[in-house]
Amino acid sequence: MLETALTNIWNLLKHISITNIIDILIVSYILYKLFMLIKQTRAETLLKGLLIIIVIMKVSQFAGLITLYMIIDSTIKVGFIALIILFQPELRRALEHLGRNGLFSKNLEVTEEEMDKIISQIVTAAVNLSDSKTGALIVIEQKTGLKDYIETGVKIDAMVSSQLLENIFVVNTPLHDGAVIIRNDRIESAGCFLPLTENNNISKQLGTRHRAAIGVSENSDALVVVVSEETGNISLAVNGKLTRNYNGERLKDILVRIMKHRNEKKITAWGWIKSWIKQKEEM
Repeated sequence: MLETALTNIWNLLKHISITNIIDILIVSYILYKLFMLIKQTRAETLLKGLLIIIVIMKVSQFAGLITLYMIIDSTIKVGFIALIILFQPELRRALEHLGRNGLFSKNLEVTEEEMDKIISQIVTAAVNLSDSKTGALIVIEQKTGLKDYIETGVKIDAMVSSQLLENIFVVNTPLHDGAVIIRNDRIESAGCFLPLTENNNISKQLGTRHRAAIGVSENSDALVVVVSEETGNISLAVNGKLTRNYNGERLKDILVRIMKHRNEKKITAWGWIKSWIKQKEEM
């Protein structure tokens, strides 16, 4: 019996081509990435509910419960559009994730030297604000554009400096409650409104600033520095995850490592086209 089973497996493997293996690997990777995108989100619960409904539908079909099967089957067909609406945030996040890591991803428009200066100014501001227990929310734009959020605030368009950042977050000033958004080497806007996270698993001790930091980092690849008004603790939100209790040295180290990694030169479609045009012009 074991010999027969092994023979059948061997015969099956002989009919599997390289194309089949590549196909399986691609599908497995896509399913894995989809699972990671919806993990610990509202979509995970919705997907579990959908799977339960499908199981009930198949059981009712097998058991001959025709009426129940027809109702569930019709509901699923009609509810396809409703599912798209329900999963809209997750679908948007998936497409943004694909765009950030795909063929047309952009590089940041700053040199490594400029990046170090910008990070130093941000870290200095964060440490000084922490020492005075002044609440702050600083968003550093990466490859995902934050224009929608920038337009909710007051236009600044100034060079990044620790003095200006500290001044913006002075208590009882018009802009201190919102977020500052930094694009490349400029403070684009201040007093910006950010989306709050919908993740119910985060600590109830976290206030609006921290929830907004997690929210914008869930919807983009932005790096978000938060200073707590109550404790003065410095936190960093990246990819929907919040890590806390940073000092200046540790904050600078992690920001440099993340931004340099993301700013590594990639062969993008647009970059390849520009290079090709330049070569043709020089010929």
